[in-house]
Amino acid sequence: MKQKKGALCMFEKGEYVVYGSKGVCRIQEISHVDIPGVDQKRLYYIMHPVQNSGQTLYLPTDSTKAVIRRVMTKEEANRLIHDIPSIEKLEVPNEKQREASYKQALQGCSGRDWISILKTLNQRKEERLAAGKKITALDERYLRVTEQELYGELSVVLGIEKENMHDYIQEQIAAL
Repeated sequence: MKQKKGALCMFEKGEYVVYGSKGVCRIQEISHVDIPGVDQKRLYYIMHPVQNSGQTLYLPTDSTKAVIRRVMTKEEANRLIHDIPSIEKLEVPNEKQREASYKQALQGCSGRDWISILKTLNQRKEERLAAGKKITALDERYLRVTEQELYGELSVVLGIEKENMHDYIQEQIAAL
């Protein structure tokens, strides 16, 4: 951790982090911000999402509410991919709690949780298609969002285009 102007900062300028539902972001700067209505004594992470670099996000460095973590290392990413076959599907107690279960797992910003969601959603999709039904709008939305989160982080860490990540993961699993 780096000491910065009297405040303890967990992350440093230039570092990549996963910031809640914003996905992978690059910390552009750590400084005070001159925005009306904002405490100018607080330090902020000034970040740009990798997938939307034109957007600027501000997060107080001392925030305890935000879910933010470092991106996984290349070794952690490869281990996560290697572990996919053994990662359990997400347990959903009942249909009424399905969205809450997806949302809670997604908000935890954990690669393992994201894989659990994807395994659950892909199984449900296959079962519905086999029964001649479409995937539900809820499942489709969470499938898309979860893939964006997982593939976004893995693509930054592994240096592989996000669009190629699904195929890359399948190749790695097939080679096990």
